[in-house]
Amino acid sequence: MLRVSQLFIYPIKSLGGIALDTAQLTDRGLQHDRRWMLIDENNRFLSQREHAQMALFKIELEADSLKVTYTTDGSHINIPFTPQKQDLLDVTIWDDTCTGQLVSDVADAWFTVKLGIPARLVYMPDETHRATDPRYTTQGTIASFADAYPALLIGQASLDDLNKRLAEPLPMNRFRPNIVFEGGEPYSEDLMDHIRINGIDMYGVKLCARCIMTTIDQQTAIKYKEPLKTLARYRRKDNKILFGQNLAFNSTGMLNIGDEINVLSQHTEERFLIGDTTATSAV
Repeated sequence: MLRVSQLFIYPIKSLGGIALDTAQLTDRGLQHDRRWMLIDENNRFLSQREHAQMALFKIELEADSLKVTYTTDGSHINIPFTPQKQDLLDVTIWDDTCTGQLVSDVADAWFTVKLGIPARLVYMPDETHRATDPRYTTQGTIASFADAYPALLIGQASLDDLNKRLAEPLPMNRFRPNIVFEGGEPYSEDLMDHIRINGIDMYGVKLCARCIMTTIDQQTAIKYKEPLKTLARYRRKDNKILFGQNLAFNSTGMLNIGDEINVLSQHTEERFLIGDTTATSAV
């Protein structure tokens, strides 16, 4: 039996994550997940890929705000859920451009000082509908400021298998999933096509290509060679290193730790098959 074992959100893109026991699924992902984003002077998103120190910002959910703590010096700032400014502007995430709303001058100044580079914080208002890639998702599927899709699913067995191949085991936070499940074989998520969790239908749409961000220790911001060095030996396909499955969905509801995952259909397309380690069964 497959069951949800962990739930995570990352309210400000590329900053620390928050573990939850229960999460509201919205039209663009888990509630609060990547609804905020830091941008540079050109309105382009900032990422740990170029600024590893972003890992050192930890986030807590409070009643009506995000509490962001910079662990290097212990200072913190509270970001109200409702932006204090009304200014809208076009922001860029990879090849996408969508509308973001500036949050506050105070937040901009604080992040600029802590990061040592010009930075502004933007929020994605409900009116912004950022479409996902139509090659892999149905019309009307939208995402937050996440890289490309509404959610990411990883099996605990997959990480356990990877860790057996590493000299030093890694925590799940290197891979920044939204939903982690226990049970099944390593990489069984690769083949999940249509799944149902707590009455919510979800669809595996694309295996997740991994980047240098997985090599950044989320506690120290130090970069290493792993896990990409090891993953490249057995999880490479079409010059991409793959780990985890991107999800899309067309309904909302609640997800809880302990929820059963029912696999209703599996992928048969070649793009979901990776070598000998791809599981032949998702149950």
